[in-house]
Amino acid sequence: MKNLAERVAKTEASGIRRIFDLAANLANPVDLSIGQPDFDVPAPLKEEAMEAMRQGKNAYTPTQGGRELREKLLATTFKGRKPDELLITGAVSGGLLLGYMALLNPGDEILVPDPYFVMYKQLALMFGAVPVMYDTYPEWKLDAAKIEPLITEKTKAIIVSSPSNPTGAVYSDDELRAVAERVKKHDIIAIADDIYEYFVYDGPLARIRDYCPDHTLTLGGFSKSHAMTGWRVGWAVGPAELIQAMTKFQQFSFVCAPTPMQAAAAAAVDYPMDDFIAHYKKKRDRIYNGLKDAGYDPVKPGGAFYVFTKTPWGTGTEFVEECIKNNLLVIPGGCFSERDTHFRLAYSAKDETIDQGIEILRKLRSR
Repeated sequence: MKNLAERVAKTEASGIRRIFDLAANLANPVDLSIGQPDFDVPAPLKEEAMEAMRQGKNAYTPTQGGRELREKLLATTFKGRKPDELLITGAVSGGLLLGYMALLNPGDEILVPDPYFVMYKQLALMFGAVPVMYDTYPEWKLDAAKIEPLITEKTKAIIVSSPSNPTGAVYSDDELRAVAERVKKHDIIAIADDIYEYFVYDGPLARIRDYCPDHTLTLGGFSKSHAMTGWRVGWAVGPAELIQAMTKFQQFSFVCAPTPMQAAAAAAVDYPMDDFIAHYKKKRDRIYNGLKDAGYDPVKPGGAFYVFTKTPWGTGTEFVEECIKNNLLVIPGGCFSERDTHFRLAYSAKDETIDQGIEILRKLRSR
């Protein structure tokens, strides 16, 4: 169709969708593909949303977000930040879109970790910017010495995701401090995707914003931690000038995050999720040990709910196609990387499903 914009051709269709198409005829697949919690939104938080609706809180909030949620975040998670440094977004995906819109001109460069969450690369291409990959293989480490030579006069930002999708990597204090030094030195923005910040299993979480707060756009939300994936509420915190630019673009796009869900999110800020996280740590150990016992060599993920491991044979795509033939849904690494050598498992599933998946992978270890 001649009327379509050039960005349509520049933006690749999701490889994950192709896998779902291949699996469309499976009756009851062993599903380790979806990055979505297997628990439901806690009942008290559902009640908060419904009560907000009953009270008539169904109209627009201000573009920057409702007062209750903003005040709660500024009093707790972001104590010390100013009101004009906070925007309530349509989840992290909405925050990423607005951040890219505010930062990137055609031809600008943004540093993206490889492996990466699919939106990081595709959004850059949508806006005519250039995603420049920095390599974290084979152990998913953040190496500032390797990143610095990639920074040019065209570099506007670097994506830092910890814990990471698809690898589950959690970066150390030293790794983040070293990258923060480069961010300040070159006067670029670190875009910190903190959507998995609750899912950290082996110690406290270091954050890049602690080392370069005036150069960090932090994005987070409640989709993963509180199972609110369909509620679309998140937040962005950063330099006031950047946040105000993002607010301007939100006025002409999302308008505001869903109002009743903002009320529930305000209650979620200090709602205890420790038992859920402890349960997911057991799942992490279950799938990691199962893969090792089955003859695979995964890097133990420190957070999120993914394992990104090398295929025992063939490309990631070839191996995943064989998995699908054996009723197992996982995602080829090429959907998240410039390489197609790995595959991703999401262990946000019932223990029985994890065990079934491991058994299938054991049989597929050699062919």
